[in-house]
Amino acid sequence: MNEEIDPAVFTDLLTSLRRDASEHLRARGEAIRDVQDARNDPAGADDEHDPEGATLSDEWSRLEGLRRAASAEIDEIDDALRRLGDGTFGVCESCGRDIPVGRLLVRPTATLCVPCAEGRR
Repeated sequence: MNEEIDPAVFTDLLTSLRRDASEHLRARGEAIRDVQDARNDPAGADDEHDPEGATLSDEWSRLEGLRRAASAEIDEIDDALRRLGDGTFGVCESCGRDIPVGRLLVRPTATLCVPCAEGRR
């Protein structure tokens, strides 16, 4: 692990990010259920011809994309927490060099150093 990394700081940071992402995932799930309920409501079933806004199908697609993104974010955070535990957090998966702490503070799920992320190595 990168010697400059304080595991407690990153554990707290990642745990907080995971809590936020889990809340987003929960909220997206509720919103999708609301759209499903609206689609099953006979009074609102003809939203495809509503010129005033997005259709229920559009909204469902948008929310599903946001739900998938929140789920993927949780997976990335869990991977970062695993790396913290096994001592590989802060080490570039491509070149094996340390990822700068500043980069990790901005993007704590980063697995590549800047040069590798930019394709320069």
